[in-house]
Amino acid sequence: MFDKVKKFINGKTLSAEILRFVLVGGIATVIDFLVMALTLYLFAPENYPDFLSIFAGGSPTPLAAAVGTGAGFLAGLAANYFLSVVFVYNEEGKSKTIKGFLLFAVLSAVGLAVHEAGMYLFYTVLRINEWIVKIFLTTVVLVYNYLTRKIFIFRKAGGEKPENDEEETR
Repeated sequence: MFDKVKKFINGKTLSAEILRFVLVGGIATVIDFLVMALTLYLFAPENYPDFLSIFAGGSPTPLAAAVGTGAGFLAGLAANYFLSVVFVYNEEGKSKTIKGFLLFAVLSAVGLAVHEAGMYLFYTVLRINEWIVKIFLTTVVLVYNYLTRKIFIFRKAGGEKPENDEEETR
């Protein structure tokens, strides 16, 4: 069974690519959340009895929430770019260039802007728990990231479309 899962994950189908994207996004998200938590803790350790209590929610300042979101984003961006190039996409073109990285960073920065604006609106203005807001916004930005990266960076050379699941089963 493990061999079938490994073969599927390493496959060239769109479904396998999306699964790899989600796995890499999950790793980057864990890094993002841990960096945000560390930042919140460093800003005001007196607000939390211990480090893990950060994940139960609290009352970080808007500055701490913004800095934590930005720092987490940057750490997640670095991990995500590296893992996307190495593991997710079967593309050999512009993704591995400075221009490809800069485009990756710019598209990600737009995602960060959406994330920061959402944190401001939902946490600072509407006072919804920062972790509920972060999980919701992470999901929104995940979809945005996949679509924009696939369209603008990791498109197959010559405009080829990736193989889909139906073609593989024929």
